Amino acid sequence: MSCKESFSPLRSAMLLLTLVGRHSDSSYVGSQDASSGFNSLLATAGASVQPPFVQQPAVTLQSAVSGPQPYFDPLTPLNVTALVGKSAYLTCRVRNLGNKTVSWVRHRDIHILTVGSYTYTSDQRFMAIHHKDNDDWMLHIKWAQKRDAGIYECQISTQPVRSLFINLSVVVPRAVILGGPDMHIDHGSTINLTCIVLHSLEPPAYIFWYHQDEVISYDSSRGGVSVITEKGDVTTSYLLVQHAQIADSGKYSCSPSNADLASVRVHVLKGESPAAMQTGSAGLSNSSINVLGLLLLCWMNSLMLRIVHLTPDSSSYTFR
Repeated sequence: MSCKESFSPLRSAMLLLTLVGRHSDSSYVGSQDASSGFNSLLATAGASVQPPFVQQPAVTLQSAVSGPQPYFDPLTPLNVTALVGKSAYLTCRVRNLGNKTVSWVRHRDIHILTVGSYTYTSDQRFMAIHHKDNDDWMLHIKWAQKRDAGIYECQISTQPVRSLFINLSVVVPRAVILGGPDMHIDHGSTINLTCIVLHSLEPPAYIFWYHQDEVISYDSSRGGVSVITEKGDVTTSYLLVQHAQIADSGKYSCSPSNADLASVRVHVLKGESPAAMQTGSAGLSNSSINVLGLLLLCWMNSLMLRIVHLTPDSSSYTFR
């Protein structure tokens, strides 16, 4: 048998495959059907060759490497307030992080604080916190100080770098007594002092009231002393002293557990007006002004007597 005759079945098989492909109006035949049909024809022809090339959809470099990109959760808080001396927590929530890394940078001096779960600063107050079961990358600042306030940058190690800026405010709670620095109370009336605690993220554990630097005792023999404290976003404490006496005059102070104290001076008046209670340098200044005014008036009167002459025969004045 000649070479030409031995390959005639193979050529017939190739021609049949071509006709089938054109009839189905397809650009290529599925890998499984084409391979099985071709192998059966090859078995009939007695030849052993590889099946024809099967075309696959093109795979681009972009579709192979892009995938879901990391992004910041839009609900991440951008403004954080902390109490001085307390811990501050800055949270950066990153979705689809993949194999990227999250870093924290202090913006005022471009100082890298943390990279991933590692801390890169000698200040031991800073620490990175992350739990594998969530997307939160937290910067923990222990014992926050006023100098810690400012902008902090959360970075994702993409190209280019993606950043989220978070502002930290460090506040100092303070107390204020309304109506200060001096209050005048009528004898026998009620002393009513109101103390407000400002810039406090949590209510104070307690508030003490002082009179002349001594803690006010609510069960003292004097009686008629009571305190009402309302805790909330703004904590308010009221001191009530009934039937005010002269001995109740003096400095009153409000001292919250988480803030510096505030003071006011109370004057209990018994038939006096507040203007009559001028003391110290202010009273001396007013007296000096009065004396100077009187001396000036006497001098002007003496001057007028020297330059004015009254004639004896008339009521007219002549000037020398």
